[in-house]
Amino acid sequence: MTAQEVFLQQLINGFTTGSYLALIALGYTMVYGIIGLINFAHGDIYALGFFVSLSLLSWMGVTSTLTGGQLVWAIPSVMLLTMLVTGLVNVSVDRIAYRPLRHAPRLAPLITAIGASFVLENIMQNWYGPSQVYYYNIFPTINLAPALLGPQSEILFTTKDIFLFAVTIPLMVALTLFVKHTKIGKSMRATAQDREAAQMMGINIERVIMTTFLIGGALAGAAGMVVGIYLNTGRYLMGFDAGLQAFTAAVVGGIGNIPGAVLGGYLIGFLSALSDQYLSAAWTRATVFALLILFLIFRPSGILGEQIPEKF
Repeated sequence: MTAQEVFLQQLINGFTTGSYLALIALGYTMVYGIIGLINFAHGDIYALGFFVSLSLLSWMGVTSTLTGGQLVWAIPSVMLLTMLVTGLVNVSVDRIAYRPLRHAPRLAPLITAIGASFVLENIMQNWYGPSQVYYYNIFPTINLAPALLGPQSEILFTTKDIFLFAVTIPLMVALTLFVKHTKIGKSMRATAQDREAAQMMGINIERVIMTTFLIGGALAGAAGMVVGIYLNTGRYLMGFDAGLQAFTAAVVGGIGNIPGAVLGGYLIGFLSALSDQYLSAAWTRATVFALLILFLIFRPSGILGEQIPEKF
C-alpha cells in the first residue's frame, strides 16, 4: 500500500469513526443545552443499543448474513425498536435520577450521572457477561475499493462503510431539520436559550426535557446497533470509551451546539485515525484528551460556540 493509499484509508476510517461519535455527541450537547447537565450515562445508552439490538436479532432468529428483502425489513425494524427502547431508558434515567435534582447544586446531578452510568454498566455486565461479545454478521461485506479505484487498490472501503454513512448522516440531518422546523424543536431552542423565559411564554419545560432525553437516547441506541453491525464485536464497557470521546467531540465543537457536536465528532474521528497510523494506537487517547485540554484552556466555548447565537 502506497503512502497516499495509507492516508486515504485513514481518512475513510476517520470518517466512519467520526460518524458514530457525532451521533453520540448529539445526545451530550442536547441535554447540556437544555438543562446544563453532562449526562455521563449517555455513553452507556450507546452500549445498551448494542446489546438490545443483539437480543432483538436473536429473538427474531436473524443470526446470519441477510440478503435481498431480508435487509429491507429486518435491519430497519430492529433499529426502530432499539431506538425506542434506548430512548425510553434514557427518559427513565432522567425521571428517576435527574429530575429530583433539577434545582440542586450542579455537583449533585453530575455525581448522579456517574452513578447511573455504573448502574447501566452493571446491568449489561450481568446480562451478557464481562467478556467480549460477538455481534451477528448480518450485513454483507463487499470491498468496493477495487471497483472504484482500480483492481490494484489495497484500500478497504466496504458495503458496511456505506451502511454506516447511510444510517448516521440522515439521522443527523433529520435531527437538525427537526430542531429548526418543528414546534417542539423551536421549544427546545427557546428552552436552551432561556429556560425561565420559555416557561413564562407557556412552554412545558419538563416535556421538552423528556423529548430531549428520548431523542438523544434513540440516536445513541442507533449508533450502538450500527457499530455492532460494523465491527461485529462489543463489550459492556464499550460505552465508557466512546462516551468520553463523544463528550470531547461535543466540547471541542461547542457544547450545546448541534452543528458543533457533528463537527467535533468528525474532528475526533480523523484525529484518532491519523494518530493510530502515524503515532501509535497507544497514544491515541492521550492525543484526543490533550486536544480537549487545549480547547478548555484556549477556547472553552468550542469551535462554533461563539459563532451561533442560539445553542440549537
